Amino acid sequence: MALIRFAQRPELWNPWSELERIRQGLDKLSLGYPDFKMPFGTNVFPALNIVEEEETVIVKAEIPGVRREDLEISLEGDALTIRGRREVRHEEEKVSFHRREIESGSFSRAVTLPVKINPDTVNARLENGILTVTLEKAAEMKPRRIAIETA
Repeated sequence: MALIRFAQRPELWNPWSELERIRQGLDKLSLGYPDFKMPFGTNVFPALNIVEEEETVIVKAEIPGVRREDLEISLEGDALTIRGRREVRHEEEKVSFHRREIESGSFSRAVTLPVKINPDTVNARLENGILTVTLEKAAEMKPRRIAIETA
């Protein structure tokens, strides 16, 4: 009769270790570890800041090189969409790039807003490559001061 010791047992496949390896890879992808190389052109454009103030929500987007005529902003429900096109023009057709990091072409970025918005009071302004969209909160979302009565 053959005796099998613990050290002699064949290693069994563990599906949980495979899932852990995948999870670690996704963590590296989402956290941007320096040893994980992202493919070229996967940046999120435009970069946004969303700030909630007492009565408004302000969305700022960096869109250098984009003209006002090439932008479209829309509000559907609680989603704000910024669409546009950035053109990089060259003086000559035959150009030899040593480095090309400024991308051109169409872009679209949609974000879900944190509160309900009054769609009639949306204001957008483009200045020095920064698009500022000011959205007034809906009346039911604005804070109300409640008076306290004494007996």
